[in-house]
Amino acid sequence: MSIRLNPDLLPDLLASIQQSQANQNIATEQLSSGRSVNQLSDNPAAAAAVVQNHNQASQDVQYLQSMDSLQGRFQVADSALSNVVTVLTRALSLGVEGANGTLNAGDQQAIASEVQGLLNQTVSLGNTSYQGSYLFGGTAVTTQPFTLNTVANTVTYNGNASTTSVQLSAGVSITANVPGSQLFQNASGSALGALQNLYSALNTGTNIPAAVTQVQNALTQVDVQRVTYGNALNQITLSQNFLNQDKINLSTQENALVGIDPAVAATDFSRAQVADQATLSATAKILSLPTLLDFLK
Repeated sequence: MSIRLNPDLLPDLLASIQQSQANQNIATEQLSSGRSVNQLSDNPAAAAAVVQNHNQASQDVQYLQSMDSLQGRFQVADSALSNVVTVLTRALSLGVEGANGTLNAGDQQAIASEVQGLLNQTVSLGNTSYQGSYLFGGTAVTTQPFTLNTVANTVTYNGNASTTSVQLSAGVSITANVPGSQLFQNASGSALGALQNLYSALNTGTNIPAAVTQVQNALTQVDVQRVTYGNALNQITLSQNFLNQDKINLSTQENALVGIDPAVAATDFSRAQVADQATLSATAKILSLPTLLDFLK
């Protein structure tokens, strides 16, 4: 049986050294990164899945950031409407008191003055802003929605009736605003109109019961409209919970795709070190021999 000897071992030795060092580098990178896939060539299929995973996670973050701002706007708007409810409740009480025929002119005038103050307060609430944008002007967010003419006792709406929507997640959107005309000057019950009429009725001493009824209708209507914000805030909370859970799921999926067991990685690294050192040691011994024949002796 003949044995074929390679007269030139150097290329094979170099290749062996390169391979052992490459194995050690891979083990080092996996141990330091905690990932089994650190470049596309490691596992193309897993790398592609990770890219898709990252894209979805990035979308989740964008949706959550958008919802944080929207949630703040809705909370401020809901708080403003809560104050409007308080104002109208007080106006209703004053109207009932003013309808009492036993009041003298001075008392009735004092009640009318307080109602005027409530009207001013409601106009101010209608001009509520958040982060530099008016909340109740429709899409005219840079224009003050309401202007009160105290001389003529009139309120002008300067906004529009347009609405916008914001995506909470893929395929799920929500209305981002309710126009002030719908909230404060609704035909089914106008908060501003009711307060104006109550003020006039108390000043003249006529039609006070009818004005009180208008305040009651306005109070009911504001409560109805306020539900929009309450529902929206609930929907935002549900979407936030869904997206946060999705981020956790994506992280778990990524770990399953490219994650490593630290104990296994440490063992692989140790083995790669030993193998590399053994290769270098064997190569040094071989290269230190004067001839191949001496190595074979």
